[in-house]
Amino acid sequence: MAVSEPSPPAGLLADGAYESLRPGTALLRLTTTHDREGVFDGAWWPRSRNPGAELPGLISALTDRLGPVARVGLDRDSWDELPTRMTVDGRVVRIDSSVVGDDTALVTRGDRDLFSLLVIPPDTPLPAARAAMADAVRTGNLRRAGQILVETGSDRDRPSGPPA
Repeated sequence: MAVSEPSPPAGLLADGAYESLRPGTALLRLTTTHDREGVFDGAWWPRSRNPGAELPGLISALTDRLGPVARVGLDRDSWDELPTRMTVDGRVVRIDSSVVGDDTALVTRGDRDLFSLLVIPPDTPLPAARAAMADAVRTGNLRRAGQILVETGSDRDRPSGPPA
């Protein structure tokens, strides 16, 4: 008889290990401190800068854990042509973009419930990506994305500006 993991407390991400959403696409680490006192609620390692290829898997995985996702906010300079909305699993999700360069994805469930994910650059070597993911979800982490990426060696492939 299989034992299922208990559901997370309301308003928190479910604990999980490294999960491949689809072979060859994003790696998602969903872990919570159970008190949401750190900067990040999880980390996401997309395989490319193509939002059409990467976001559906992320949104589906988050919807499975959080319920319907209303919005995803991303840094415009880190992605190839971001759409303003996307339909995933029959639901329209608004895609917000800014030019803040902060290496995060902000996920909104409902009107106000916000989750912050560290976004690992796609070409990051596996050991550096895993170290960055672990640091992002460490209980009480107060370091920002840029600091985590520099300290783990995950920032070497960051784009220097808008895509050509």
